[in-house]
Amino acid sequence: MTTHEMTETETPDWEKRFRAPRVGLPEWAEDAPDRSLFVSNATGTYELYAWDRATGTRRQATDRPNGTTDGTLSPDGEWIWWFSDTDGDEFGTWVRQPFTGGDDRPATPGLEPSYPAGLAIGRDGTAVVGRSTDEDGTTIHVVRPDGTAPVEIYRHRESAGVGDLSRDGTLLAIEHTEHGDAMHSALRVVTLDGTTVAELDDSKGGTEELGLEVLGFAPVTGDTRLLVGHQRRGRWEPMIWDVAAGTEEGLAIDLPGDVAAEWYPDGSALLIEHSFEARSELWRYDLATRALTRVDTPAGTVSGATARPDGTVEYLWSSAAQPSSVRSTAGGIVLDAPGMTAPPSVPVEDAWVEGPGGRIHALAQRPVGHGDGPFPTVFEIHGGPTWHDSDAFTATPAAWLDHGFAVVRVNYRGSTGYGREWTDALKHRVGLIELEDIEAVRAWAVDSGLADPARLVLSGGSWGGYLTLLGLGTQPDLWAVGLAAVPVADYVTAYHDEMEALKALDRTLFGGTPEEVPDRFAASSPLTYVDAVRAPVHIAAGVNDPRCPIRQIDNYVDRLAARGAVHQVYRYDAGHGSLVVEERIKQVRMEIDFALTHLS
Repeated sequence: MTTHEMTETETPDWEKRFRAPRVGLPEWAEDAPDRSLFVSNATGTYELYAWDRATGTRRQATDRPNGTTDGTLSPDGEWIWWFSDTDGDEFGTWVRQPFTGGDDRPATPGLEPSYPAGLAIGRDGTAVVGRSTDEDGTTIHVVRPDGTAPVEIYRHRESAGVGDLSRDGTLLAIEHTEHGDAMHSALRVVTLDGTTVAELDDSKGGTEELGLEVLGFAPVTGDTRLLVGHQRRGRWEPMIWDVAAGTEEGLAIDLPGDVAAEWYPDGSALLIEHSFEARSELWRYDLATRALTRVDTPAGTVSGATARPDGTVEYLWSSAAQPSSVRSTAGGIVLDAPGMTAPPSVPVEDAWVEGPGGRIHALAQRPVGHGDGPFPTVFEIHGGPTWHDSDAFTATPAAWLDHGFAVVRVNYRGSTGYGREWTDALKHRVGLIELEDIEAVRAWAVDSGLADPARLVLSGGSWGGYLTLLGLGTQPDLWAVGLAAVPVADYVTAYHDEMEALKALDRTLFGGTPEEVPDRFAASSPLTYVDAVRAPVHIAAGVNDPRCPIRQIDNYVDRLAARGAVHQVYRYDAGHGSLVVEERIKQVRMEIDFALTHLS
């Protein structure tokens, strides 16, 4: 029987993994560390929750049909700020409510709705708000607590965003791409009237592919040191830039892979997050002694970490086999949602495959209790594209494993965590380069006896959905079924309809607009190859999606329908994915049933 015929009393493990209550890493107020804010799906929809550690009280702060995850606390812990959009369209305004409960009220009166481009809140209640619109590009505004009209201090057509506000509220760090390379930001530090204090641009005006990112001002009043991420040695790693003195201090953190950092609350040390070959770990870097000390965490993936005022570290951890939990170096689970625990899944196996651009790292999982293989196999392609799959717990691959499928995930060129050159390699031959790597891993999976070549599913969401449709058209002999969620399907139409920040990214990836480089857009658009698609294809699309808008998906579907190609389309009333657990289960159930039907 199909999965949707099961009764509630027979709820399978794969559904339990979605329904099991889970919590995100709590954010704590800088000047009131007992007050925290976290995200949970405890009600069946991901929402924001306030947690008073002193009393143990937890309170649901938001309650919207399509969920809420974008929120923060004011430094004094008195206010919860959250971004209010419409049904997942990511276009809206900031609102706030008292931490202890009460009515929501506009947080930025005088500012029209926009896409968010960062937020920083000062200790005196001043807020610095980043906005992005199709009409204006990026603007940054200072909103004072006295109710005076917001003051615009920054404007540019290219993408930019609020980085961080110094502890005394006098300096603002901005990440910007005024040089036109949306993949490699430069930094500017200004006063709150917009006066420039310091600039740092490793791209040299867009002539070199080197980026910078704001990691945070020192947590000490009057301290003008800014923690910055840079790529000068071919990977992400931190340095300290004193914006007043104009000095840069490199840090001797000789770990392979990418290194990120944040300040310990007293400013004496850095909490290092080290990511290497799909796993991550934590270290403490003492700024006085330059000593690097490992923070003990289990093998797997740390999805976020924060150092507390007492020196302990809280972190969100999981592995492919074990569900996520918020843990502390003090011992035990810091925060847990009541209810059932998600059933475990299957560990990952590492595969290193020689590809046309170098060694490709893939993560493979074998179903338990379904023989020795070869198996029907799902190639679950990650989005981003500047992201990577890791040894972390994910409910969707676990669902496929429960149904007897092997799962392979590929960190193709464009993925993060393998050096800057690997991430930057996808430019100009967009999509096609990634598919070369996926094809190489596919050959390994078949040759190794893991995957049945007649029962291969290409699947993914967002950029992974885009690669799915592009792969079905450019590699029609390789795939038996395609599953594309919120994909780019018609790249030219997508460019014209998407949010402004993504237009800037696409201009960087392609080297111009569709009018300036039409051949590149055509070569990389799934619509170009739609008539070559032979595999049955299932497409899920959010009707309010600003990233992969619905019109361009409709264009692609119309072409499938015109020639009678086997396809199924599911449109749902949300944006770029759903925060509603039952909706997510419904979509995964549809994908599994579609694959089982057409592979049989």
